[in-house]
Amino acid sequence: MGRPTKENSLTQQDVITAAIVCLDREGESALGVNRVARELGIKPPAIYKHLDGNPALKRAVALALWQDFFAFCQPRSKALSDSKELLKAGGRATRDYARSHPARYKVMMQFQLQPSDPEASAIIQETLDFFRRILEPYEFTSEQLVDAMRMVNATVNGFIALEQGKMLTLERSTDASFEVMLEALVVAIEHIRDVEES
Repeated sequence: MGRPTKENSLTQQDVITAAIVCLDREGESALGVNRVARELGIKPPAIYKHLDGNPALKRAVALALWQDFFAFCQPRSKALSDSKELLKAGGRATRDYARSHPARYKVMMQFQLQPSDPEASAIIQETLDFFRRILEPYEFTSEQLVDAMRMVNATVNGFIALEQGKMLTLERSTDASFEVMLEALVVAIEHIRDVEES
């Protein structure tokens, strides 16, 4: 028997790793079976043994990127216990990741995490756990926790989207504005219960 061909020794992780290399090098348009097959030096049908077409490839890459994002962020907040500092550290880490890996960040943010998908559900749970850690002192109800999460995500990710789109053109430092925004988020979170009661 001869040596196994590259197509036969290929794993799903090999495909995902090659797709991320293409993504980093060429941007979102490189996330396709044909482009990744060329990167691996194989024919596209070999990828279909592991991932069923472009949607499955994009899903697998997005899930891998979320894990990469968590690994990037966790060391930046691990030693913190103050909820306000945790929130700000999470915001800064998210922005730093987006700046270091703009194409990865865009792919992550465009992937809809569905609670009914077991792998996506694990990512949602990890995110929830982080927010619970941040917001524990406020003793929010589950609904208030969701409101706070949505507010933080919309604010931080909205700022990043504007920054990546080069829309923040005024002379004020974007770093300074981002820090003011984080401070304002802390204040807003402290008043979620007040808004609900009014």
